[in-house]
Amino acid sequence: MINFWEKIQKKKRGKPILALAPLAGFTDSAFRSVCRDFGVDIVYSEMASVSAIHYKSEKTLELLKFSQKERPYIVQLFGSDKNHFVEAVKVIEKKIKPDGFDINFGCPVKKVLKQGAGAKLMSNLKLSREIIEAVLSVTNKPLSIKVRTQSFSVGLIDFLKNIEDLPISALMIHGRTLKQLFSGPIDLKIIKESKKYFNGVVLANGGINNYLDIEKIIQKTGVDGVGIGRGALGSPWIFSDKFKNLSKNDKRRLAQKTALEHLSLHFKNKGELGLGEFKGHLAWYFKDFAGASKLRTEMMKAKNFSEIKKILILDK
Repeated sequence: MINFWEKIQKKKRGKPILALAPLAGFTDSAFRSVCRDFGVDIVYSEMASVSAIHYKSEKTLELLKFSQKERPYIVQLFGSDKNHFVEAVKVIEKKIKPDGFDINFGCPVKKVLKQGAGAKLMSNLKLSREIIEAVLSVTNKPLSIKVRTQSFSVGLIDFLKNIEDLPISALMIHGRTLKQLFSGPIDLKIIKESKKYFNGVVLANGGINNYLDIEKIIQKTGVDGVGIGRGALGSPWIFSDKFKNLSKNDKRRLAQKTALEHLSLHFKNKGELGLGEFKGHLAWYFKDFAGASKLRTEMMKAKNFSEIKKILILDK
């Protein structure tokens, strides 16, 4: 049976696979739908705790809901308890019905590391393998993983050698070490080398801020595609080569149009309770062009979605 990763590879015919990487607090259903409109191939949920699902967190399951428009849709999980992973996968398959699962081995956030999860789990080769095997044993859906180039004393190649016999469909590599967090140069050499130790789809992640960066990283590493998280904030059109040479005026108009569409979706999904989250997106949409700072300040003072919408419409 051909899984969706293989189908997308065939469909793209040599063009890069484009994925919206998971980003807590940002890559919710509304933003994923906006990115779909700009041509992204695959979207991931926000990172979800397997332990939260074990303890019956309805809030976590609510976080994972999606629209049919978003397929193929992958739920990304984090944690360090093998049994919690098994339980979470079973619950999510029954209640959410995603197209695939992803295990996070790259998150550098301290509260995640303290749980032995994210990048800390990557440094535990024995447990990492056991968790991957456990997930594969309870689902037929494609499994992917997200990693870094190094976590503590464990490097990417050693990590991949430890699991190279397992049927993992895709690998997303954040091209920085745990110590680098989210800044500094991307290790293109090790991303390229990883292809020797992994037979599935390989996606490069990190340091991608425009479509030209996508083309450059594909050319230098030979990977199958890219996963973009932070680079898509305020610029969901990054997934389309039609917008790779925007002027500042064109970017301003596109930002206003897209923000209005995004606002409608976000409000429909979350109501006024989602106002704070949406303001986080607005801070990314409105920057780097004349008048952006003033416009951003006005919108941050808005008390509801209607006020933001009025500001956007009047500024056209």
